[in-house]
Amino acid sequence: MNNIVDARGQACPKPVLMTKKELDSISEGIITTIVDNEVAKENVSKLASSMGLEYTVEKKKEDEYIINIKKGNATVKEVELPVEKRSNNTIAIGSDKMGAGEEELGKILIKSFIFTVKETTPHPTNILFFNSGVKLTCEGSPVLDDLKALEENGVEILSCGTCLDYYNLKEKLKVGGITNMYTIYEKMNTSNTINIG
Repeated sequence: MNNIVDARGQACPKPVLMTKKELDSISEGIITTIVDNEVAKENVSKLASSMGLEYTVEKKKEDEYIINIKKGNATVKEVELPVEKRSNNTIAIGSDKMGAGEEELGKILIKSFIFTVKETTPHPTNILFFNSGVKLTCEGSPVLDDLKALEENGVEILSCGTCLDYYNLKEKLKVGGITNMYTIYEKMNTSNTINIG
């Protein structure tokens, strides 16, 4: 019997994350993901391909695709080995939005990015927040629950003290600790750093 992932109505990147979570939970078998748009179908197919898994895609209706992904013991080893090599990552977030352009879109993107980090393993070693990025670790942030979950899973969450002072947010910090520029530099200098902002 197939494990069913019904990802209809889910926005990117949820269909991929839901499928990966199911794939990670089994050593062998078939995961069947149902999606309702072309982009989700392509993204889930790319996930299967990137993991070296066999898959088939069947179009049921105008906006319904069935993706069957087959996982076996031999494939598991091939997938897990490269993942272990990426464990020493630091994410540096310098803004409360992602990218340049429309502010509302940027805030949607940063929320989606942090959710993706929470749902994807291996987790980074650290997430560093500076400039307006510190707003994400403070009272009223839409990503507090995701950051708290990451912290519970061993991810170090650090916010720049100078930045918290600048925005008068030190008393409103709700997740992680307060740090300084030396520590931020040290952590970025001794790891693979992904800059977001």
